[in-house]
Amino acid sequence: MQENSVLELRGIYKSFPGVKALQNVDFTLRRGEIHALMGENGAGKSTLIKVLTGVYPKDGGTIHVKDKGSVVFHSPQEAQNAGISTVYQEISLCPNLSVAENMYIGRGEKQLLSWKKMNADAGKVLESLGINVKPTQQLASCSIAVQQMVAIARAVDMDCSVLILDEPTSSLDESEVAKLFKLMRQLKERGVGIIFVTHFLDQVYEVCDRITVLRDSKLVGEYSIQELPRVQLVSKMLGKELDDMADIKNSAPESKNNKDEIVYEAANLCSSEGIRPFDFHIRSGEVNGFTGLLGSGRSESVRAIFGADKVTSGEVKVKGRSVKIRKPLDAMKNGIAYLPEDRKRDGIVGDLSVKDNIILALQVKNGFFKPFSKKKAIEFAEKYIEMLDVKTASVNTPIKSLSGGNQQKVILGRWLLTEPDYLILDEPTRGIDVGTKVDIQKLVLKLASEGMSVTFISSETDEMLRTCSRLIVMRDGKQVGELTGEQLTQTTVMNTIAGGSAK
Repeated sequence: MQENSVLELRGIYKSFPGVKALQNVDFTLRRGEIHALMGENGAGKSTLIKVLTGVYPKDGGTIHVKDKGSVVFHSPQEAQNAGISTVYQEISLCPNLSVAENMYIGRGEKQLLSWKKMNADAGKVLESLGINVKPTQQLASCSIAVQQMVAIARAVDMDCSVLILDEPTSSLDESEVAKLFKLMRQLKERGVGIIFVTHFLDQVYEVCDRITVLRDSKLVGEYSIQELPRVQLVSKMLGKELDDMADIKNSAPESKNNKDEIVYEAANLCSSEGIRPFDFHIRSGEVNGFTGLLGSGRSESVRAIFGADKVTSGEVKVKGRSVKIRKPLDAMKNGIAYLPEDRKRDGIVGDLSVKDNIILALQVKNGFFKPFSKKKAIEFAEKYIEMLDVKTASVNTPIKSLSGGNQQKVILGRWLLTEPDYLILDEPTRGIDVGTKVDIQKLVLKLASEGMSVTFISSETDEMLRTCSRLIVMRDGKQVGELTGEQLTQTTVMNTIAGGSAK
């Protein structure tokens, strides 16, 4: 190991059936540094953390820990005993116990202490870290930020040399993030090495010393924060070099008429999921999109539009008429349809047939007290199976037996059956074959040419540029740019995501 390293991973491999999750990945953490682990969804970040902490066995490679040599962990407890502690986004403490009890639960030698001494010891640790909470306070009464700090205090009191913070700021406001960063800097001064997993670029450049980037299960590289400008970080995460992007042109059609009717309009729209107030509109026959890195707020923005997340403020107009959209049914009744990002969790109903999945949204819109006849339901299903070229044995085939691409087509058919004026598609081509991707992109442009308004979201910037005539750029839960016309290039999109100018 290098002299100042506290942790070294070399040549790590991990596979699951049909998936190479990590391929020859190296990672080095030094004493007293905050090291960001960056990458898009599916890059391998979570798998690397789970291999390191003993959740998953590695298929190849070595893990070296300072003063322990080469190690193989079979459980998170073994990793913790070796000085490696993890604080996850979802707090894994006991909300019904006190702060002090959470700090010492499961630590045998501490169980023999009196309550008075346990509270006193906890108080000293909390005070030394600047955490302003009483040891006797019930954890459930503390904010998420304080709960995370208690989890960190527990790790520090167990003499951790490596602290892994997995998306710790996703549920925190700006003041709580500042307190967490202050604590992280204190631990850094004590010599603790911190692995910081996040999607927030601003936070990385505020608190980190180094960055390791993963993409498609492979190591892209390790960089000091000074040598990797934000736009270059975005480039490495997305897998596009700036020199390769200059000649990419937008081929999606512009709106035929800028005076077309505004189908949906929102002012100061804000949701409970951290989306800051934003203005938005879309015209008849327009295809626009929300873009940004994972966690930027792109999906949360459209969920607010559809009422899938609680809307906390804002005014909405549909075709010039003021409306209230508090839940998805309100949106559906106002001609809005939404294909969600996670088709397995929020889209398909696996045990139902293709037919029942297709008619589901229209049945909800009409009310379950007005069921379709069997004949009508079959007609609806057959129409969209033929239109979208769904590969299925029959309308009665369980949807869970279809391929991912055909499942996606069924969900798309479900929403087209409601005959929406405004269709929102969140990652409609994720995880499906190239041919089906092209089919869906062509369909989007065809629907727009017929007058339907479409919002299209994709992690693949190329796909957005081929499909959209206007892009809203998101970062850290807020809109940071709007791109149209000649601005629709890979370079400009990435510059805007990274915080540069949209030129």
